[in-house]
Amino acid sequence: MASFRTLSDTALESRGKPKEQEAAESDEIGVADRTELNKGRSSSFHAGSNSTTSRGTQDSPSHSPSRLSNSDWSHYSSSSDLKVLGLPWDHKQQLRKGKRQAAQAWYGRKQLKGLVGLIGLVGFFFLVNWIMLLRLQDQRVDSKTGVSGNLGSVSVREKWRKYGKDKRPQKSVYGRMLALAAHALAEGQNKPEPKDLWQEPFVPASAWTPCADQRNWEPSGGNNGYILVTANGGMNQQRVAVCNAVMVARLLNSTLVVPRFLYSSVWRDVSQFGDIYQEEHFINYLTPDIRIVKELPEDLQSLDLEAVGSVVTDEDIMKEAKPSYYLKKILPILFKNRVIHFVGFGNRLAFDPIPFSLQRLRCRCNFHALQFVPKIQETGALLLQRLRQHAGHPGALDHYLIGSSAEAVKSNTTSRAKKASRYLALHLRFEIDMVAHSLCEFGGGEEERQELEAYRKIHFPALTFLMKTTKLPSPAELRSEGLCPLTPEEAILMLAALGFKRKTHIFVAGSQIYGGQLRLAALTSLYPNLVTKEKLLSSTELEPFVNFTSQFLFMVVFNKVLTPPAHENVLISFLLAALDFIGCTAADAFSMTDSGSQFSSLVSGYRIYYGGGKMPTIRPNKRRLATIFLKNSTIEWRVFEQRMRKAVRQTKHVQTRPKARSVYRYPRCKECMCRTD
Repeated sequence: MASFRTLSDTALESRGKPKEQEAAESDEIGVADRTELNKGRSSSFHAGSNSTTSRGTQDSPSHSPSRLSNSDWSHYSSSSDLKVLGLPWDHKQQLRKGKRQAAQAWYGRKQLKGLVGLIGLVGFFFLVNWIMLLRLQDQRVDSKTGVSGNLGSVSVREKWRKYGKDKRPQKSVYGRMLALAAHALAEGQNKPEPKDLWQEPFVPASAWTPCADQRNWEPSGGNNGYILVTANGGMNQQRVAVCNAVMVARLLNSTLVVPRFLYSSVWRDVSQFGDIYQEEHFINYLTPDIRIVKELPEDLQSLDLEAVGSVVTDEDIMKEAKPSYYLKKILPILFKNRVIHFVGFGNRLAFDPIPFSLQRLRCRCNFHALQFVPKIQETGALLLQRLRQHAGHPGALDHYLIGSSAEAVKSNTTSRAKKASRYLALHLRFEIDMVAHSLCEFGGGEEERQELEAYRKIHFPALTFLMKTTKLPSPAELRSEGLCPLTPEEAILMLAALGFKRKTHIFVAGSQIYGGQLRLAALTSLYPNLVTKEKLLSSTELEPFVNFTSQFLFMVVFNKVLTPPAHENVLISFLLAALDFIGCTAADAFSMTDSGSQFSSLVSGYRIYYGGGKMPTIRPNKRRLATIFLKNSTIEWRVFEQRMRKAVRQTKHVQTRPKARSVYRYPRCKECMCRTD
C-alpha cells in the first residue's frame, strides 16, 4: 500500500497539473491506493476503541489517516480536497465523535474501577479493625453478677454502663483511654517489657543492709510507772502507734503494758494485739530494751484514771510532738500517779530530732518485734503459694513474713516444685472511708455526692462541720494538687502505660473497693489474671477471718470495760489486712496508688529493709499524674506512655531518709540500716 505521505504529496502536486493528467492520476489512486487507505482507516478505528497499545500506535501519522494534525487538515478544508482522499466531511465528523465516545467509555471504566477499589480498601480496613476489637474484648460481663468474663461480644459502652449502684461515671471520663490501652496491650504481646519494670537500681539499693537489731545500751528498768496505750485507726495506724509507745516507754524509763486497740465504727473490728501479733515474741524480743507486762498491777487496776488526770488523748498532744514534750508534760504525771493512759495515740511522736538509739529502737520494733500469729502466717503461706502458681520456692521475704510456714509450704510442694510465677501487687486505696474523707469527686454525679456526704455525717462529723464553716478547696483544685486517691481506672492505665503485659499476674489488696466489683471492670478487662485474697482462698480458709467470736475481747477506755456492738458475722478487717500486707510485701513488684497511705508506707519500707535491693516499688507522684490524666480526651497513647514512664521513673531512685520523714517508709538511714560500701 502506498504511504499516506506519498498520497498527500501527490494530491498537492495535482493542483498545479493539467486536468487531464490530474484525472488520470486520480483514477490510478482510486483503483489501488484508495482501497488500501480505506482499509487502514477502518482497522485504525477499530483498534483505537479496543486497545490502549493500538491507540499509542495510531498516534504516528505514518500508520493512520485518522491522526492528521490540524495543519494537515487545513489543506483539505474544501469538499473537493476531501473527496480526493476519499474522506467525506460527514464521515470525518462521525469518526471523531466515535473516537471521543470510545475514549470517554474507557476513562469511565477506569474511574469506576478505581472508585470500587477505594471503597473496598476502606471497607477492609474497618472490617479488620472490628475483628481486632472483638478479639481484644475477651471478657464478658455476666448479667447477674456483674463480674467480668469473656467480652467477645460485649461492647465498651455496655461494659461501662454501670458503676456502683447503677452509676455511670467513668465511661465518659476514661472510656477513650481504656480503649487505647486495650489496643496497646494487644499489640505489645510479643514485645519485651521495659528492663527496669521488675527491678530496683540494684547497685545503690543493695549497698544497704538491715542492722536495727543491733543494741548498744542496757535494758530499761521501767521504774517511773506504767504506760497504757489504746491505739486507734486501722491495722497499720495501730502498728505505728505500738512502735511509738515502745519508744516513749524507753524515753520515760517506764513499763509498757501490752497495747490495746480501740474499737472504731469505721473499721468495726474487735481484734486485739494478741489476735494479730505474737505477744510472747514481742515481749521477749524487746526485753533488752524496755520492760513489758500484760496487765497493770492490781492496785492500779481499780484507779479511776480519768478522775486523777492520767488520761491523755490525741487532742492533748500535738502532732509530731518532740521528746521534750513527753519529758516536760507526761513524766510528771507518771511520777504523781504511777500510770498514764494514751487514748488514740496516732502519729504523736516526731521522727526528728530523735536520739540515735531511740530511733533505732523504733525500727527494731517495726521490723523485728512485730510478727504475725501462726494462724495468719499459715494462711499467708497458702496465699503466696497460690500467687506463685504452687511453686515450692520461698521468696526473699517469706521467712520474715510467715516464719516457719515458709518451710512447711516448701516441703509440701517439693514433688511438684517448678519455677515460681512472678506477680505484681497493687494496693488500691479506694475504700469508701478514703473516698469520703478526700472531699474529691470521682464522676458519680449528684448521687455520689449525696452518698459520700451521708457517710461523712456519720463517720467524720468534724469534717462535715468544717465543710459548713470553712471554705475548702474545690474537688478540681484538690485533684490538681495530687490530693485525690487514684481511681481503679487511673491505676490500671498507669500500669498499662508502664509496660506491664496483659498476661501479668496481679494481686489486688484492699478489695473492698468503693463501687464494688463493677468498679473493677477496667482492671479485669485489661488484665484477666487479676486476683484478690478472696478469690485465691476458699471460704473455709477465710472462715477464721470472718466469723470471729468476741466473747473474750474487751476494750479498756478510761479504766472501764466496754464491749463492741454485737454482730452476727463480724468482719475481722485487721486480720484480712494482715494477709494483704503479706501478699504485697512478698510480691516481685509492688505498686501503690496513694503514697500517703500507712499501708503502702509500711509495705514499701519492709521491702526496702529486707529486700536486698531486689524488690522494686512504684510510687506515683499524684500531682504529676493529675496533669497527665487531665488531657485524657485528647492525648495519644504513645505520648501518654512517655509522660507516665518519666513521671514514675523519677520516683524510683534510691535515696536516704529525708529529714523528718518516716523511718517506716524510708529505712535507708544509719539508725535502721547500714551501708556496706
